[in-house]
Amino acid sequence: MSTPPVLDRGRAAYQAHRWSEAIAEFDRAERENAIAAQDLECLATALILVGRAQDGVDALTRAHEAFLGAQDTAGATRCAAWLGMHLMGLGDRARSAGWFARAQRLVETDPAAGPGQGFLLIPEALGALYAGDAARAADAFDQAAEFAHRFGDPDLIALSYLGRGHARIMIGDPEAGLMLLDEAMVAVTAGEISPIPSGIVYCGVLQCCRLAFDLRRAHEWTRALDHWCEARPDMVAFSGQCQAQRAALFILHGAWGDALAAAESAKERAARGDRDGRFSAWYQHGEVHRLRGEVDLAESSYERAAQTGYEPQPGLALLRLAQGETKLAQSLIRGAVDRADPAERRWMLPAVVEIELAAGDVMAARTVADELDALQRTSTMPMMQAIVDQAEAAVLLDEGDPRAALLRARRAWTRWRELDVPYEAARCRVLAARACRALGDEPSASMELDAARAGFIDLDARHALGATEALTVSEAPGRAGGLTPREMEVLRLVAAGKSNRLIALDLYLSEKTVARHLSNIFAKLDVSSRSAATAYAYRHGMAE
Repeated sequence: MSTPPVLDRGRAAYQAHRWSEAIAEFDRAERENAIAAQDLECLATALILVGRAQDGVDALTRAHEAFLGAQDTAGATRCAAWLGMHLMGLGDRARSAGWFARAQRLVETDPAAGPGQGFLLIPEALGALYAGDAARAADAFDQAAEFAHRFGDPDLIALSYLGRGHARIMIGDPEAGLMLLDEAMVAVTAGEISPIPSGIVYCGVLQCCRLAFDLRRAHEWTRALDHWCEARPDMVAFSGQCQAQRAALFILHGAWGDALAAAESAKERAARGDRDGRFSAWYQHGEVHRLRGEVDLAESSYERAAQTGYEPQPGLALLRLAQGETKLAQSLIRGAVDRADPAERRWMLPAVVEIELAAGDVMAARTVADELDALQRTSTMPMMQAIVDQAEAAVLLDEGDPRAALLRARRAWTRWRELDVPYEAARCRVLAARACRALGDEPSASMELDAARAGFIDLDARHALGATEALTVSEAPGRAGGLTPREMEVLRLVAAGKSNRLIALDLYLSEKTVARHLSNIFAKLDVSSRSAATAYAYRHGMAE
């Protein structure tokens, strides 16, 4: 019997990733009673991918019934297991548990019918992982992989490798974990995996890169996810998560305008149906506003992120710190760390160090810095090393060891600069300035503060810029006319008769920066010319 044309068109559209067209043709075929169980399963997949999750669940239920009617236990079990997982993602735990129980019963009646038992191990393994029991999770994912290989199911193989990689990272073996993730991604990029497992693997791998502080892989796989989404223009599922990940990378690299645009796109796609992208979309939106010093906008975004059921941390605690509510920030971050699963906890630790030091609890900050250092010993990731050096520099400063702090701050700055992370690099220069000042090296402190200010100005990081300006004034009082050490150097060279170009060469600055310093000098000394500034310098013993 020949296949009805409507079904041929639906299958062709599905294979070409034209999900909306496939849905229309499969719907027509179902109305004409000309659709098989496998086609109903494809219809369900397409509906979920365009953001119609509940309609997809309904279609998958019909596919399950059709497989049962055709006495295809493997197909019925697969649908039941996926129904359990989709409903779990929708927050419908009661129905999810019911479908998992049905899938288990089908496996027990026909254990040789397919990899159903392996699929049923996935939620069990995830539960262990998010409860912090990485060893039990790894064991369950290993068992799932055994079923996957026994039955040759590529979807289950990829999902089990994803889980095994995540568990290995949590156990403290990131190198082995990342290799497993790469293996899962090879299967996805080769087109061996069906659409929904592919999206799960993409997003799961990016989350694991974040947990392992692997910036290189995060870039590589974000680009791959971006291309995958672009090739499926009417796909909603996973696309919001992709945009949120792009926003996070833009934030790191100082492209905050692009980050805001990506976060807006993530919000729009989340509203259209990518439920898993809602938190990250609003959180990254809040992060840009916090870094820019836009307090009200940041607070509003974090509030929307919190409405998804996840805590917007450490961003909200850092916002409270920026507002001067140090004790509240300390309470928020301590509570968030206590409640977080081990994976998310490690991502919050740098903020814990910063907040504990601001609150004056150096011992608590030292404990966390040591924990970060222990994590770094199992990792070769440059980002992890930069984080550890920066945290250690901050703690050493407050412990009264500015010489060691200066070494770590400059090492962290070098790592951040190599990673092209300008905001953290500028913050390291502030740490270096504080260390130089504690060592009595005012010229070097001034140089570091000038560099930090320039970085914050380029980024439009208003709060950090204000704090740096305050540090310049408050920690170096007593200079004639309120000049900073760098301004005093410029004034001495002006009094020596040097031009802006020669001053710039002497101090390794741009002529534009020298002109800015000179403008500040004129304003502070209430003079209007180089000759008047020179006279002031001689009167106050500042000229050589």
